[in-house]
Amino acid sequence: MLIGLLGIIASFVLTANIAPSSAHHNTENDSHYSQNIEDQVHDEHTLHMLQNRPWAALYTALLFFFLISLCALVFYAIQQVAKVGWSVVLFRVMESIAAFLPIGGVLLFVFFVLSAQHWNHLFVWMSPEVVAEDEIIQAKIGYLNVPFFLARAAFYMLGWILYQQNVRKLSLLQDASNDLKNYLKIFQRSAGFLVFFLVTESMMSWDWIMSLDPHWYSTLFGWYVFSSMLVTAITAVALLTIYLKNEGYLTEVNNSHLHDLAKFMFGFSIFWAYLWFCQFLLIWYANIPEEVTYFKSRFNDYSLPFLGMLVLNFVFPLLLLMNSDFKRISWFVTFIGIIIIIGHYIDVYVMIMPATVGDHWFFGLPEIASFCFVFGLFVYFIFRSLSSAPLIVKNNPFLKESLKHHT
Repeated sequence: MLIGLLGIIASFVLTANIAPSSAHHNTENDSHYSQNIEDQVHDEHTLHMLQNRPWAALYTALLFFFLISLCALVFYAIQQVAKVGWSVVLFRVMESIAAFLPIGGVLLFVFFVLSAQHWNHLFVWMSPEVVAEDEIIQAKIGYLNVPFFLARAAFYMLGWILYQQNVRKLSLLQDASNDLKNYLKIFQRSAGFLVFFLVTESMMSWDWIMSLDPHWYSTLFGWYVFSSMLVTAITAVALLTIYLKNEGYLTEVNNSHLHDLAKFMFGFSIFWAYLWFCQFLLIWYANIPEEVTYFKSRFNDYSLPFLGMLVLNFVFPLLLLMNSDFKRISWFVTFIGIIIIIGHYIDVYVMIMPATVGDHWFFGLPEIASFCFVFGLFVYFIFRSLSSAPLIVKNNPFLKESLKHHT
């Protein structure tokens, strides 16, 4: 984590020292002067792209792990509302992954405030100079303006974090309770949270990702982001469960629990691919200029990561998790899980980078340092949460069913 932080600092220092090439103005020749002005504008735009890179890399990592934490919480809420029995022994694992949500939310909100203060140029609609010359952004200024953007972000985060804090408290209280009062409160609040999440998640994806390129839009984008991060969160639950079991903890977890987690990994990988193809096919078939620009930039400048993540996120899970017996082998699920995590990190990377750094992308110091730093924080808060409570919930009405789960 410390090495990652030092790497991030080094990335910012290096990009801060980048200077645009000087343009020599020759006022005696109008055509030369006009060309120099165009070159100067191009140089400034290129400079912003280069300076954006460490910011975009940090944003990718922050958003990726924050959404994993959030979607682990959503998966937990779904289990509570559905009154599922098999997953009860995994509740503390889900709660621990969700423990990153408060610190992740604070870091993201600080990032948005710094962006609004023009510390970076990720959100072009935050620049008055850009808005003044862009009719499309001007038409969206009622929604895309800094005060409303920050207010929405605070609203989303407060709602999600309040639920996370509340159900964690109720879960611990239920351990020491002789009745189901706290369990019923978790059920009721989980139902309300899921409704709140379904609305705010789509708006979040518009605000935090789609608005990076305010000329582009997709009505399917919210579902696409959700599917990507939900399968990643379930994979994180599986990997953490396998790790704890291999270390001698969670002895109550058997290969049937692992099999069910792997089924979700397989199913939501197919669901993600379905939404990716639906979004791509509709935009390609309609061929509307405002829409095809999204895929055009990714096919032209990001063909390797953009097409490579299809193999990692769809082909590998499809071929390797189709066999039911393989889903019960811990090392095999770990191998596929690591592939899925990497693939969906690249997915988020490709969502963010083309609109922020253009074709000036590369997997180097900013990307590696940002990933390591945020991943270190993520792991720290997970294990801090795990160490603060018993690894198996108590007094849950479906606990016996979960302990005896066999398929």
